Amino acid sequence: MDDLAGFLRTRRSRVDPAGLGIATDSRRRVAGLRREEVAHLSGVSVDYYVRLEQGRATQPSEQVLDALARVLGLDGTERGHLYRLARQPRRRAKAPSGRRVRPELLRVLDLVVGAPALVMNHRMDVLAGNRLTELLYGRPLRGLNTARHIFLEEDERGLYAEWETCTLDAVGHLRLAAGRYPDDPRLSSLVGELAVGSERFRRLWARADVRARTHGVKAYRHPLVGLLELHQENFSLPDESGMELLVLSAAPGSPTEDGLRLLASLDTDGGAARSAERARDRG
Repeated sequence: MDDLAGFLRTRRSRVDPAGLGIATDSRRRVAGLRREEVAHLSGVSVDYYVRLEQGRATQPSEQVLDALARVLGLDGTERGHLYRLARQPRRRAKAPSGRRVRPELLRVLDLVVGAPALVMNHRMDVLAGNRLTELLYGRPLRGLNTARHIFLEEDERGLYAEWETCTLDAVGHLRLAAGRYPDDPRLSSLVGELAVGSERFRRLWARADVRARTHGVKAYRHPLVGLLELHQENFSLPDESGMELLVLSAAPGSPTEDGLRLLASLDTDGGAARSAERARDRG
């Protein structure tokens, strides 16, 4: 689903040769660096680098990976992804299989009353959420996958006010997950479903970009309360479950804070229904 060879090819194609002191002219037919240029700048033989890009060389040394990351201009997230891809043949991480959220964590979600809060796994499945999360999405959270929601159920006129940015974030997240869990069949199935159903997903996936978004502003265009500009914080849970806790907060005194209060006031019996659903899940 994701491999070192493909990642190297896409990273090489985006590097500006002029930025590395390489003269170019109109006869140059490749985008970015040539293979031999990457090899020379990284201090490895052309034959070895070609074998890396063809998937015929395995387990490159740490020194080689460091040199490649430097030449290709990788950021911290991309560098970590490069190392995971390079180490896959030696040890492949087993994808977390559980979807059950601990009762203690469910209680934490219920304590967050002024902001949407949810638990999501590496496939972007929403495993649990508080009352405001359900109201934000305007639908039950059971079975909700946010990547599927973004690409197959919404568009630039829907819930996500910055839909194109959301698509970049979603693909970057799934690319990272594919690097961590290359043998996860459910993740492979999701990627295949999105590729079949969304032309934009196919184009973005082919770029092999990776993103690790730990915080930032996300804007939602809610049909009942209007624009909500929320600050998202992602907290990775420390139990190797692949789960994250996401909290979407509003700046104090902002129109978004007022919008969240209005949204909460529109809910009548949603809290009771959610509690009953959780009781069924625990059973």
